[in-house]
Amino acid sequence: MKIFQTLFLVVLIIPFAEIYLLLQIGGIVGAFLTVMLVVFTAALGAWLLRQQGFATFQRFQENLAQGVIPAYEMVEGPIILVGGALLLTPGFITDLIGFACLIPQSRKKIAQYVIENYLVQAGAPFQQQKAAENNVLEGEFRKEE
Repeated sequence: MKIFQTLFLVVLIIPFAEIYLLLQIGGIVGAFLTVMLVVFTAALGAWLLRQQGFATFQRFQENLAQGVIPAYEMVEGPIILVGGALLLTPGFITDLIGFACLIPQSRKKIAQYVIENYLVQAGAPFQQQKAAENNVLEGEFRKEE
């Protein structure tokens, strides 16, 4: 299945699942408590977003100051943003995914997965550049009119 079809299905299915779950929980604990839970998770998500965002940015700056490439921090930044956006979205399924993105242990596992499976290996571009240097022809160019 193509990525756009999968994304379309997720965007279509998640709101229906969220509404169903909100109605089920509202039927069990009441509407007021359900709304309070949604507001509480949004407030907690905003607090976690701020705390984890600053901590990641601080590690990013420390690594740069030490001359270390902040690979994990560059991947964790967008994960934190997605997690914060999901926690601010009303619903319990998105809150669960958002908390997974903002809890440092699970976020580090997500970042490690992304780095290992979707990013270019460290030595590959340099080796390709070296191979390209061996095929260079030198010469002069003059445009004649």
